[in-house]
Amino acid sequence: MKSDAELVVAVLRGDRKTYATLFHRHERSVLAVALGVVRDCHLAQDVVQDAFGTAYEKLPSLRKPQSFGAWVRKIARRRALDMARDRRTMATNGLLDTQVASPHNGNPDEAQRQLLAAVLCLPKHEQLALTLHYFEGHPVKTISQITGQPVGTVTMQLSRARARLRRMLKETDDE
Repeated sequence: MKSDAELVVAVLRGDRKTYATLFHRHERSVLAVALGVVRDCHLAQDVVQDAFGTAYEKLPSLRKPQSFGAWVRKIARRRALDMARDRRTMATNGLLDTQVASPHNGNPDEAQRQLLAAVLCLPKHEQLALTLHYFEGHPVKTISQITGQPVGTVTMQLSRARARLRRMLKETDDE
């Protein structure tokens, strides 16, 4: 499997089809970042498309090709914050219907919302480790390379994050 850096270099050399590999590799973690901000599946999917479009356009400006995943998630977070701000402005001005949609239209169900809310309560470094591991499927060694943290640190972050999530979800169930 080629690294992100190798894929980025291939795209920059004109192999546009390779960008699809980068998209599929990072799509879920970018969606998780967007969902964490906008809390709406459809809007989050729009954020994903915008983020990857922007990343493609600005790919020549990426200084560290090995950091593509973190870079596109940062773009997505900024775009999601912009969209959330725009939605609040529109809702305040009465231009947006703010009803919550039912779980059957693509929005997360209650259990998924609770899990997402719990993940969002974790420290940022634990959120990142969980996202890379469970949403993108990266092994601990790869997460270590992406984040620049030692393997033992990443392993500990994942362990602590899972323990925190168990506690938070148990407390939610007990209520």
